[in-house]
Amino acid sequence: MGDGKDEHGYHLFPERDPRNPKHEPFLSRVYGLKIRCKARLKIAMDTSPHVKLLLAAMNQAGCTAYRDRHFACEECDEKVGGGFDSSTSEIVICQNNINDQTTMNRMLTHELIHAYDHCRAQVDFLSNIRHLACTEIRAASLSGDCSLGNEMSQFKFGVKRHHQTCVRDRAVRSIMAARKFSQETAEKAVDEVFDSCFNDREPFGRIPHNTAEANMAYKEFRNRGRYYANI
Repeated sequence: MGDGKDEHGYHLFPERDPRNPKHEPFLSRVYGLKIRCKARLKIAMDTSPHVKLLLAAMNQAGCTAYRDRHFACEECDEKVGGGFDSSTSEIVICQNNINDQTTMNRMLTHELIHAYDHCRAQVDFLSNIRHLACTEIRAASLSGDCSLGNEMSQFKFGVKRHHQTCVRDRAVRSIMAARKFSQETAEKAVDEVFDSCFNDREPFGRIPHNTAEANMAYKEFRNRGRYYANI
């Protein structure tokens, strides 16, 4: 353990583990977790500017995401809120861990950034740790994971260069959790690609620190599309 080999993150998503897939627990069905999850997914796709921009960008790149095909509400390990399964091109939403709309919107944005990177750049999540590090850096930076409000809600208060520090730390932790690389290996990969990946802000064109900035980015993206269509 520690080198990431033969570990694709299935320990976090037991319903997807080909070695011993688990079924949805009885209590989850009783409490209607899947129904609530799907309802929050629809709201996010209809109202979140972050999510709408990413869906539009994927459509423009030839990777249209359909709600019934590319999103799955499932039971997960308590440590994760969602994941992107590159083998099926599905975003996994952890129905037992997503308890409000704000968390759904942010998690979906994070995972859609992975899906977008997979679409536009053929990211090799399973075999290339530098690819994995790059998409984790971008997802942490652009999704709102490192917004000041989100960090303060977890009692993490501002430091100099707060955003960059948060992004680096989250990217390292994500690599270690998903693939069981050692901290040293994860940190080395993140540091090697940090500057170029942190400065890649597509498709937003900026870091959308809040909903107002995400709305502006979405408006600019739509206008950019109209401009190129008229050339």
